[in-house]
Amino acid sequence: MANVRDLKKDINFVLGDIIEAVYVWEYTNTDKDTKKSEAIIDEAISTFDELIAKVNDRSVENKKAHFKTINSELEEKGRALIEKVNKL
Repeated sequence: MANVRDLKKDINFVLGDIIEAVYVWEYTNTDKDTKKSEAIIDEAISTFDELIAKVNDRSVENKKAHFKTINSELEEKGRALIEKVNKL
């Protein structure tokens, strides 16, 4: 982990790309219902808010381990959201 700024950028890029993929799916499938895709977008936004709040938490003793945990959580949740997008 290089620094906090890079972690925040990674969170933003990963979740932003997932949201963009959902918008592309909605644009290419205008005849289908968008309730599931909107739920994925809402989940991505709440995941973003949750992870950024964890990054900004100043009360952590071991910052390196804390940021490593956040990074692995980003990977886990990002993969889960990608699987949901693929199932659309």
